[in-house]
Amino acid sequence: MNPDGPQPESTWDRLPAGAGSGEGVVFDCWNTIGVEGNGTCRELVRYVHCRNCPVYAAAGRQLLNRPLTPEYRVEQTLHYATRKNLTTPARLSVLLFRLESECFALPAEVLQEVAERRPQHSLPHRARTIAQGIVNVRGELLVCASLARLLGVPGTTRRRRDDPDRLLVASWNGQRTAFPVDEVFGIHRFHRDEVREAPSTVARSTLTYTRGVLVWRERVVGLLHADSLFAALNRSLS
Repeated sequence: MNPDGPQPESTWDRLPAGAGSGEGVVFDCWNTIGVEGNGTCRELVRYVHCRNCPVYAAAGRQLLNRPLTPEYRVEQTLHYATRKNLTTPARLSVLLFRLESECFALPAEVLQEVAERRPQHSLPHRARTIAQGIVNVRGELLVCASLARLLGVPGTTRRRRDDPDRLLVASWNGQRTAFPVDEVFGIHRFHRDEVREAPSTVARSTLTYTRGVLVWRERVVGLLHADSLFAALNRSLS
């Protein structure tokens, strides 16, 4: 570089009096001779980047200390004075599944695993009861119970080979049980006020274990009561 030629401009050469005091126009040299401009400021040799320069910091203080305009005060007053539209959080998380042609839901905290259907080992003197047999789930033998029989769901649907077939592993009050189901629709969330009273047309056996009904994709889903359901399972398995 020729020492007798024109030297790069410095931020300090252009810094107006009172910069950083909160008054006047902000001196934004970084947009002209700094990193966002043509990069000719000789202070870049020392500070590498404008954010490390005291002038940049002084401009920030000037922005923070500037007096509030009447328009800004009015805008912020209206913003914080506006009543917020509070919505009820979706606190009801359930797992939806199908038994035959009917859909049901259980609280998500009840379910521990969704697995493929496994071979069942029959129990003596338990033919045509709620306890269908014993299944091996990850090395643990669990009672496989029929929710369809407990809820009185009629077996009228003819199954096809390509129909999904799942096994739900549930746990409630220390009791782990497996339930074969025909299809699992996953976990979904609902507002608590979406739970409707079960209609009188629901079968009495199903109504005993139902907290209410939900509507999902134009389907009526029976929301099962975990306490009543597992208490009935305990009685049937004892």
